[in-house]
Amino acid sequence: MRVRFAPSPTGYLHVGNARVALANALFARRHRAAFLLRIDDTDQERSRPEYEQAIQHDLRWLGLAWDESFRQSARLALYDAAADRLRGAGRLYPCFESEEELRFKRDMRLRRGLAPVYDRAMLKLTPEQRAQAEANGKTPYWRFKLSDATVEWTDLVLGRRGVKLPSVSDPVLVRADGTYLYTFTSVVDDIESAVTHVIRGEDHVTNTGIQLDIASALGANPTKFTFAHLPLLVDTDGAKLSKRLEGLSLRALRQDGVEPSAIVAYLARLGTSDSPEPMPLDALGETYDLTRVARSPARFDIRQLLALNRRVLKQATYEQVRERLPPAATPAFWNAVRGNLDLLSEARHWWDVVAGEVAPPVLEGEVAFLADALAHLPAEPWDEATWSSWTEALKAATGRKGRALFMPLRLALTGEDHGPELATLLPLIGRDRTATRLRLSAL
Repeated sequence: MRVRFAPSPTGYLHVGNARVALANALFARRHRAAFLLRIDDTDQERSRPEYEQAIQHDLRWLGLAWDESFRQSARLALYDAAADRLRGAGRLYPCFESEEELRFKRDMRLRRGLAPVYDRAMLKLTPEQRAQAEANGKTPYWRFKLSDATVEWTDLVLGRRGVKLPSVSDPVLVRADGTYLYTFTSVVDDIESAVTHVIRGEDHVTNTGIQLDIASALGANPTKFTFAHLPLLVDTDGAKLSKRLEGLSLRALRQDGVEPSAIVAYLARLGTSDSPEPMPLDALGETYDLTRVARSPARFDIRQLLALNRRVLKQATYEQVRERLPPAATPAFWNAVRGNLDLLSEARHWWDVVAGEVAPPVLEGEVAFLADALAHLPAEPWDEATWSSWTEALKAATGRKGRALFMPLRLALTGEDHGPELATLLPLIGRDRTATRLRLSAL
């Protein structure tokens, strides 16, 4: 059993890509299958080495490892041989229409109430007409002649599916400049690399019908392939997420401080009725089941991801995050703030609160109370019991309690109306900073 993840190095991976990569990796772990990473870099204009490096970095960051890897750009001889085979069988034919001519044909068919399917006019081209077109400076691109059949398969996610090939235009497999399109190269690679299971997005369903027909034309047995198409992601309102995916790149989420284990746990259960639980990849793989993925679009909710990220951070040890904390941050600091972070990047702010300078708000009407708070400030050394003893003394002296007692102190000491427990923050802030902030808030 062999699966593959085949990204194009034309941009950064986003959560949609990551979901497909994770599905392949977890499926491979559960079934002890080989996991291949194929870099689909035949788009020479848009492919960039830096994107390929970023893709590999993102996958490793998620904890995903692959057994084999190759680039399509190194396999052009395979595609040349396969294309020649299709030409020899009469399944790959040259075309000379311009985009303008094709657009005119589509418009005419639509006006007549017909589907905008390519009319195969170039199949009637005589050798003399082709020679004349080339003599006039035209270079052909090549279409694949689809079978007059319905291609069917049983999808591991979507169930029984089929594509009526007569209702689909013959796909272009080779551009006029001689470069190959994904529709073709993917089939050649899947055959040559002995891929058995293709797990990808639902937007490829029509491609699957086409590609199975190409595989048959190349002499492969279509039944050797098993497909699973994951329904596409939508936002919380049900709108397609595609327009927002660039803002949900793994690179951006990593920079924001989202933990890879939170992303993995969330995407592994997205679209199922199972609640996401952070756990090692091996454990996730043992329970991963494509048949539990719903056939309806999966709702990606960034709030759910952040809630899961908060749980991951709350469980994280100081050693696990030490290198990403401010240089002087201590275990005591991490233990104090980790339960109040949605993102690890927020730790920077709380480090400034305990070790730097904050601009506490001026608390009108609280001058007398803040003066009492300063007067009752205990002597050091301070520990987690200091907050309780200090506020008990203030309660007895001022008669305040509850929010009226605690909120002015929190605002004066942190500049925030919520956050980590002050019992743990106060010893980290220290007596000198506490006194200074009380004075500034009373001005």
